[in-house]
Amino acid sequence: WGEIRVYLVLVKVDSYGFLNHMKLTHNAHLAYCTNVHRGNSWAETFDSLKKYVLQVRKMVAPEKRFAIGLRLGADSAVELSENQKIHAFRKWMDENNSYVFTINGFPYGNFHGMRVKEQVYRPDWMTQDRLDYTILLFSILEKLLNTNEEGSVSTLPGSFKEFLHDYKNFDNIFKNIQSCALEIERIAKPKNLDLHLGMEPEPLGMFETTEETLNFFNQLFEFGNDVEILRKTIGVNYDCCHLAVEFEDAKEGLNKYLQSGIRLSKLHLSSALTAKPSPKNLHALKNFVEPVYLHQVSLGKSGKCIDRIKDLDLALENHSAGNLPQSDEWRVHFHVPLHASPGHGLGDTRQHVLDTLSWLSENPNACRHLEMETYTWEVLPDNLHATTVVEQVALEYEWTLKQMYDLGFQVQ
Repeated sequence: WGEIRVYLVLVKVDSYGFLNHMKLTHNAHLAYCTNVHRGNSWAETFDSLKKYVLQVRKMVAPEKRFAIGLRLGADSAVELSENQKIHAFRKWMDENNSYVFTINGFPYGNFHGMRVKEQVYRPDWMTQDRLDYTILLFSILEKLLNTNEEGSVSTLPGSFKEFLHDYKNFDNIFKNIQSCALEIERIAKPKNLDLHLGMEPEPLGMFETTEETLNFFNQLFEFGNDVEILRKTIGVNYDCCHLAVEFEDAKEGLNKYLQSGIRLSKLHLSSALTAKPSPKNLHALKNFVEPVYLHQVSLGKSGKCIDRIKDLDLALENHSAGNLPQSDEWRVHFHVPLHASPGHGLGDTRQHVLDTLSWLSENPNACRHLEMETYTWEVLPDNLHATTVVEQVALEYEWTLKQMYDLGFQVQ
């Protein structure tokens, strides 16, 4: 299967089957994103790493070096950037045989326990705050990586469509991204690092579909003064949930990125919620209405998106009022566990994840960073909860690695 191989030792450990040992070679990395855990300050974030990540590591790969997909908000990033704290963090990782290869830099502020919704897009790439925050994340990542290693940061798709009405043009977005690219290059050079920013298409983001993403990058490259640096340092964070909500075909979309020369910075392995719009299923969807995150809805007919609604509660209200077009499927931006079907007549988009992994098996050099990102633990309906968040993450590792095995990843 080319250059990526997964090594597993088939040893039964409690209910998690074969997950005792795991290794990805040829510079490929798999982690889960720690945005599933609370943590606004660095003290809170570090506490969650010590409390949860080590438990996951013990279940998944206790004797192997363990990859961490780190989430840092702006406050925690400022605190961690202090030399004493970052030295202590590196020491802790060394002591626990762990490492960071990627940082989630999409949510700038608090991400749990309060209303996030569309505010997750603020500040957007029109602002100096977003640029400064992202550069800070790369400066932290540089200190966490060794010479010649690769690191990524993921970020929002420029802005939120709802915000764009306030802008006369998008030059400042392109200007800030170009400035970020030059800073990434400067930060990477002394240690010969391969650092890159992954911009993440998302439903109702400034760019959400593959075509909109390609158009955005074409404009960025036309605007930029150094296209070579832009292509090297700025790419796409491909989230399977998001593109499935858009009713896209994974292999078709990923091939377009490859053919256009746009870098695939990271693959988010995530699954969306789906439903046939029957009265019973729409009633079941009410269990997924919650006040924290934005759950954009796409209506589909014959496999094509025909309409989009900002949030699930609005979609249900508009349907009850007879204000939506006839459709045969709803897809909801609600990250559901990879290992568990929503049930009660509802479905998921795990096939998009499988298609993405299958495509990667055919294009092993296209992307080396893989991250599971089911951040919705706290707001999941009770029937989708594992006993603990640690067990949920471990089950997602089990599901993911089994699919990789079944898809033909070399195992020994």
